[in-house]
Amino acid sequence: MQISLVTGGAGFLGSHICDRLIEEGHHVICMDNLLTGSKKNIDQLFDHDRFTFLNHDVTETIDLPKLLEDKKDTLKDTKNLTPKTKNLDNIFHFASPASPKDYQEYPIHTLKVGALGTHHALGLAKAANTKFLLASSSEVYGDPQVNPQPEDYWGHVNPVGPRSAYDEAKRYGESITMAYHNKHNIDTRIARIFNTYGSRMRLRDGRALPNFMRQAIKGKPLTVFGDGSQTRSFCFVDDMVEGIISLLTWNPTPNAKDLTPVFNLGNPDEISILEFANEVIEITDTASEITHEPLPENDPQVRRPDISKAKELLDWSPEVSRRKGLNKVLPYFKEQINKEA
Repeated sequence: MQISLVTGGAGFLGSHICDRLIEEGHHVICMDNLLTGSKKNIDQLFDHDRFTFLNHDVTETIDLPKLLEDKKDTLKDTKNLTPKTKNLDNIFHFASPASPKDYQEYPIHTLKVGALGTHHALGLAKAANTKFLLASSSEVYGDPQVNPQPEDYWGHVNPVGPRSAYDEAKRYGESITMAYHNKHNIDTRIARIFNTYGSRMRLRDGRALPNFMRQAIKGKPLTVFGDGSQTRSFCFVDDMVEGIISLLTWNPTPNAKDLTPVFNLGNPDEISILEFANEVIEITDTASEITHEPLPENDPQVRRPDISKAKELLDWSPEVSRRKGLNKVLPYFKEQINKEA
C-alpha cells in the first residue's frame, strides 16, 4: 500500500485527489490549514481507516514524524502508517489559495506558500526519497502572447501587478522544484493546471463559473468583465484528477531522461467568456440577462492549453465535454444556493 501526502487536501481540487487516492488503495495524509479549504470537502473520508488529517500550515516546517506522533492516539491504520518519513511514497503539493479573490486577499501568504511551503514539501520529499508532484497553474503564462500555450512558452507576466502574488508564487514553485530535481535528483512532476470546475467549488470564490451559476440560478444578471471576448478553457474535475494520476504514474523512458517533467493539464476547448455566460444561462434555463463591468487589470485575454505532450506521453486527454460537465455540476450549485438561502 502506498502512503501519499496531499498538501491543500481540504481544498476543491485537493479533496478530489484525496478521494481518488483512497479509491486507489493509498493511505492518504491530508494536510491543510483550512485558510481557504474546508473540512466539509473531506467529511466523507474522516471515518476511513486509510485517511489521516493534519491541520498544519506548510509555510511552517513539515516535521511529519512529529505531526503523526501527535496524532498517534487517533490513527486507525497504525500497522501500515507509522510516523516515519521513510514510509512516504508520494507528495502532492496542492496547498495554495487559488482563486483571484483568495490570493488578492492573502497575497503574502500566497507567496509564502509558493516559496516556503514548496521548499518545506521538497525537503520532505528529499528526506523520504519520494515522488513529488507540484500543482502549478496556467497562470505561469500570465497574459499570453501565444495561443494555445505549450509547455516551452515562457509566459508574459507582470511581476508587480494585481495577479502577481499567485503568478509569481507558482513560477517560483516550479523553479525550486526543478532545482531539487536537478541538484538532488528528486523525482518531480509539475502539472500546469488550467481552469477546472466541479463540485466543492465555493459559491463566492470569485471565479467565472461559480459567479455565473450563482447569478443564473438566482435569476440575476450575469456579470461579464469587459466585452467578454477574453477566452478560457474549462476542464471537468474528474478529467483533471485522471490527468494528475496519469502524471503521477508516468514512467519516463531512458532516452527521455533529460525531459523536463512539466505538463499542461486542461481541456483545450476554448470559449469566450461572453459565450460561456450565455451557455450557463441556457443550461440553467433562466431568464437572466448579461451586464458588463470594467475588465480587471492584467486579466488574460486568451487561455488555452496545448496538451500534445500529455496526449503523447501520458496517454491522457479530457473526455467530458463542457456542456456535459456543466449539466453534471448544476445540481451541486443548486444545492449550495439552497443551503445559503
